[in-house]
Amino acid sequence: MNIPTDVQIITHSGKPAFAVIPYDQWLQLTGQATEAYFPHEVVGFQLQGLSLITAWRKYKKLTQTQLADRLGISQSAMAQIENTESPTERTLSRVAQALGITVKQLED
Repeated sequence: MNIPTDVQIITHSGKPAFAVIPYDQWLQLTGQATEAYFPHEVVGFQLQGLSLITAWRKYKKLTQTQLADRLGISQSAMAQIENTESPTERTLSRVAQALGITVKQLED
């Protein structure tokens, strides 16, 4: 089970009363995540001709080298992934996890 790490605990009378999590995580936990959210900046990068992987990487303010390090691969391998028209599902899953997004957010 994935445990959200960005949870806010609200206390009442010194005791935990509520846990607040980001909406997208709540949707995933409840099985309601059906739509992929794309920030305006990601769409803008895509309109410039960049792949979704590149657009998300730039949105997250990561270099190819930084993302490659998260994946345990070389920068040149990361460049190849970004320029591949149809990365494998396994690759998309690994990249999504490294970027902190869902696989749906990397699919056209």
